[in-house]
Amino acid sequence: MRGQTGSVPAAVSQLYMSEPMTLKRGAELELEIDSLAYGGMGLARRDNFVIFVKGAIPGQTVNARIYKKRKGYAEARVKEIINESSNAVEAPCDHFGICGGCKVQNLSYDEQLKEKTAQVEDAFQRLGGFPDFKLDDSIDADPIYQYRNKMEFTFSPHRWVLDTEPDDVDKSFAVGLHIPGRYDKILDIYKCHIQPEIGNRILNIVREICLVHSELRPYDPKSHIGFLRYLMLRFGVNTGHIMVNLVTSYHDLNKLSPLIDALLNKVPEITSMVNNVNTRKADVAYGEYETLVFGEPFIEEKMGDLTFEVSANSFFQTNTTQGERLYEEVEKATGLTGTEVVYDLYCGTGTIGLFLSRKAKEIFGFEVIRSALEDAEKNADNNKITNAQFLKANLDTFFKSGQLPRRIPKPDVVIVDPPRAGMHPDMTNYLPKLKAKKIVYVSCNPTTQARDAKVLVENGYTISSAVMVDMFPHTPHIETVLLFSK
Repeated sequence: MRGQTGSVPAAVSQLYMSEPMTLKRGAELELEIDSLAYGGMGLARRDNFVIFVKGAIPGQTVNARIYKKRKGYAEARVKEIINESSNAVEAPCDHFGICGGCKVQNLSYDEQLKEKTAQVEDAFQRLGGFPDFKLDDSIDADPIYQYRNKMEFTFSPHRWVLDTEPDDVDKSFAVGLHIPGRYDKILDIYKCHIQPEIGNRILNIVREICLVHSELRPYDPKSHIGFLRYLMLRFGVNTGHIMVNLVTSYHDLNKLSPLIDALLNKVPEITSMVNNVNTRKADVAYGEYETLVFGEPFIEEKMGDLTFEVSANSFFQTNTTQGERLYEEVEKATGLTGTEVVYDLYCGTGTIGLFLSRKAKEIFGFEVIRSALEDAEKNADNNKITNAQFLKANLDTFFKSGQLPRRIPKPDVVIVDPPRAGMHPDMTNYLPKLKAKKIVYVSCNPTTQARDAKVLVENGYTISSAVMVDMFPHTPHIETVLLFSK
């Protein structure tokens, strides 16, 4: 999990842009924070000019310094809190404010939910052109801590030095998370509150062993020298399974042995350990090949009455509990009776389609990544699901170019769960031509979902229901489920 940068994405700036104002970089202003902008920055206005304030929450009055000025908006940082918000709470994490992951731990959870609801409605009203749009429901998370079933920590020889540390402190080793906006600086993390506690045990054992074994050198993305690249953890929330994935720059199990032995001795709960090898310069936490070190090359996780095999590099909803609630909302929106043909577009490892399979006549999943399709087929077999098929398809062009086999019937229901950028325009424009009675659109980005919704409504669909499911408390991330009906 990477920290977010402080800059405002284009879609967000478009959502809130205001009239130009004479304002110089470096200027200091006293600002009242009205709300949270999508992305997690505080939003203030001066003479109807929008200013995004990094590190601010609604209800605060702050002294802020402008560090970026653009046409229609500016960005600022908090220098001093003059008046605290009535919704402020004590952030439990020692890394809060430095790590970019949980931007609003200091805002009460009820208020976080209200702000996210407002952000979704704002996106549809302004960007989508739906002036009367309102969410039908906002489903809160429970628990709001220790909910992530996957964490990626980066090894680095360039530890971020805290303001409280002396100038000559050793900064040659870190295992933690990226400092926002810095690819080369890693904040040493001792306790992350959004992963299970056993993950923190593993993290600290790894650091302890690496610091006493000089051969366990962290990889340097500048010089491309070093061995350890990532520590990736997966947790089976409903099964108790735990995977440790050690990503290295080359294969050397002898060099890894002190780390492997210590983890297996001190954390007997570990059920799987693998070593992914990434020899490339690309800064990614998966390798060109994988070696099984201990146990099985996967963990199992349960959702509903299904069991899924989750390997080191496969996609799975990062919050198991809320993922199940999300799928229940999708199921509710589809209203399946057992007679419907369902298309699951951008199906990934097939979890949504498989979750719905027992209430549908047939499921057809479409996905471009071959390894994800293999996982989907394996999970269908493991759960004895026989009415689900999965096809390799680049959905930017697949339907438009007429590649759909004739043997596949037209859909009654289409589910789309695209990446953050939304659907490709060609896919969005073609989707109504499938003539499905219902389209259920799952999105992690309300700004692109609002854009695509406009196209669907212009082509004869109506938004019948809209629900937000909060998958990631204390972060800016939002997940929504919209039902479009003919």
